[in-house]
Amino acid sequence: MSDSPVRMKSVELLSDNWGTLKKYSYDFVRRDGQTEPHTREIYDRGNGAVVLPYDPTRGTVLLTRQFRLPAHVTGHDPMLIEACAGLLDDNDAETTARKETEEELGYRLQHIERVFDVFMSPGSVTERLVFFIAAYDAADRISDGGGHAGEGEDIEVLEMTLDEALVMVEEHRIVDAKTVMLLQHVKLKGLIA
Repeated sequence: MSDSPVRMKSVELLSDNWGTLKKYSYDFVRRDGQTEPHTREIYDRGNGAVVLPYDPTRGTVLLTRQFRLPAHVTGHDPMLIEACAGLLDDNDAETTARKETEEELGYRLQHIERVFDVFMSPGSVTERLVFFIAAYDAADRISDGGGHAGEGEDIEVLEMTLDEALVMVEEHRIVDAKTVMLLQHVKLKGLIA
């Protein structure tokens, strides 16, 4: 792009394990026309999908609780409560949301609604998540869920009222951004009275 404010100088691969970590050196042309040299590291682990099933009749939502190493190494309780999510891999976002809901929660969703598509941490991570909500009821349950042990998953399925979940947000017991966003979306839209 000729009118881009970025003039890339070099890209260095630092790590290529679960995702890729690259170091970018570039010149950035400011709005005032001045050029500044910048160096940034960017982590690319792929894009994902997240879904919050909610039961409008009973006022409940389905969430997961699972171990998260980044929470642990920062001194937080590593067993985070989250909305069901997964990496896209070779699937589209809706297929991923449906697949993860079956594997992690044990529910087969009838209809899901795409609500937004956002960068989660654009200062250093390329990941974009597609957010979904989906009404569910007891008839949609197909298994106990829990994820795939062969993939290192040990997921606890939680069903609670939306109000209980929102209290947990206020009390800092739900601290996952994607989950907070979806819980607030369901509340703001009045999907559960």
